[in-house]
Amino acid sequence: MTPALAPIRTWIFDLDNTLYPASVSLFPAIDARMTAYIAEHLGMEPAAARTLQKQYYHAHGMTLAGLMAEHGTDPHHFLDYVHDVEMDVLEDLGLAARIAALPGRKLVFTNGDATYAARVLDRIGLADAFEAVHDVHATQYRPKPDPVAYQGLCDAYAIDPTTALFVEDLARNLKPAKAIGMTTVWIDNGSEQGPGADRSFIDYTVADLGDWLDTILETPA
Repeated sequence: MTPALAPIRTWIFDLDNTLYPASVSLFPAIDARMTAYIAEHLGMEPAAARTLQKQYYHAHGMTLAGLMAEHGTDPHHFLDYVHDVEMDVLEDLGLAARIAALPGRKLVFTNGDATYAARVLDRIGLADAFEAVHDVHATQYRPKPDPVAYQGLCDAYAIDPTTALFVEDLARNLKPAKAIGMTTVWIDNGSEQGPGADRSFIDYTVADLGDWLDTILETPA
């Protein structure tokens, strides 16, 4: 293990566009279904629904949180709808052995739900790689980057954040992690970012998760 990361005892990973690359374009299909859901259930034209979706995303951390706050949307109904996508674009990228080699616990922390996460993890060969998935239901619909979500994660799994590392493709979601002492890793792969360019809370910026894991584990690619 790279000496700088030797103290890490808990490895936390976001799911979408982190454990698989953004280039496979699974999330755009989910994004499109969010727009369709808003258009159908709020009686809006697609363009207006798209605008509202992004307003809620930036203001509330995720579209669902805005819909719940402003319209009383049933989270289970919404998530079942938007996650009803084919996963043929996903494939096993050989991350299982690398993640298994990391010393300590491994968790997934996602604004999606555990049912969807299980489908993704199975498809990419990581069904047995993680101790648990901490999902949006577990955060009581206060998603990343709400600091309450991070504290809830730490409380649920007795995590000392000063010996934890969080890997995430959305830079803004790393700021609360850094604030409580986590080491932060940003997967800079072209995912949609919110406004603001502050990156002072990022410890490592990488383009490819597998390559970075090879580097820190000092194993050949």
